[in-house]
Amino acid sequence: MRDHVETPSGLLLRRWAGLDARPVMSAFADPLMRGQSEEAIDSQDAAERWISGWMERWDAGSAFAFAVVDEGGAVLGNVAVGAVDRRHATGWVSYWTTSTARGRGVASQACRALARWAFDDAELFRLELGHRVNNPASCRVAAAAGFAAEGLQRQKLEYDGVRYDVELHARLASDKEPSLR
Repeated sequence: MRDHVETPSGLLLRRWAGLDARPVMSAFADPLMRGQSEEAIDSQDAAERWISGWMERWDAGSAFAFAVVDEGGAVLGNVAVGAVDRRHATGWVSYWTTSTARGRGVASQACRALARWAFDDAELFRLELGHRVNNPASCRVAAAAGFAAEGLQRQKLEYDGVRYDVELHARLASDKEPSLR
């Protein structure tokens, strides 16, 4: 199973490594990232634990996370497929980008590449993802990466005492490849 993927635009998806703790800590310092991890990523140790957790899940075959890096090696984000169910060949996709990478198509390019990797290398058939309905940018990422909207999960997530509906998207290995934009 490959541990790195190149995109047509020059982005590289590679396994997270210990040397990435500083960029992870920096990314999670962004207010938009608050609540995107079970543990606050507010120290070098916390960032190292976050990376180590993904590395352990990769080795166990239960989840696969990639640092998204540019041609110069700067970390621009994360794409992952977790909750891997081998019996049904399914997984749950998640993604985030650094503040400097947002609005540049990084997440959609990375999600497209991750999906192809998950189908070809991890031998999954169905990938799912969800986003809060008040996050239209995340919806655009899902659509651009070829994930079709499938429905609404009412009040699924809770942040700071407020419940949010989540729109569910999915992509199948048999779906047509999304066009590059």
